[in-house]
Amino acid sequence: MRRLSQSAVPRRASRGFTLIEILVVVVILGILAAIVVPRVMERPGEARVTRAKQDVTSIQTALNLYKLDNFAYPSSEQGLEALVAKPSGQPDAPNWKGPYLDRVPKDPWGKPYQYQRPGQHGEIDVYSNGADGKPGGEGEAADVGNWE
Repeated sequence: MRRLSQSAVPRRASRGFTLIEILVVVVILGILAAIVVPRVMERPGEARVTRAKQDVTSIQTALNLYKLDNFAYPSSEQGLEALVAKPSGQPDAPNWKGPYLDRVPKDPWGKPYQYQRPGQHGEIDVYSNGADGKPGGEGEAADVGNWE
């Protein structure tokens, strides 16, 4: 059997990318970035509102568990801290089995969630005043509460 020498076997030339091919790819990525980035940058406000809604729902669930154990919601004075540590004062919490939350969360804008008992919209109100920290507002500045 005859062996072919390495010089007799045709080699496939290894070829890299040309400068023009690289430039075309960079231009295409630039065009895509110019289209996508402005749309993505509008979303943080929506994400904060969504997170606030989820937090309010979680707090409401914890308050409902508190009420099941203790026969009443905490007072406005006891506040949301009653979900983390056994509250003092009235109404008494005879069957406190918490913590119902690991910690009281802050809203996505860094402010504490508001709690009222009795609430203006129901037996209790749990809400954030939105981005501006003031009641009312529109868009990202709108209130996010358990009455929605």
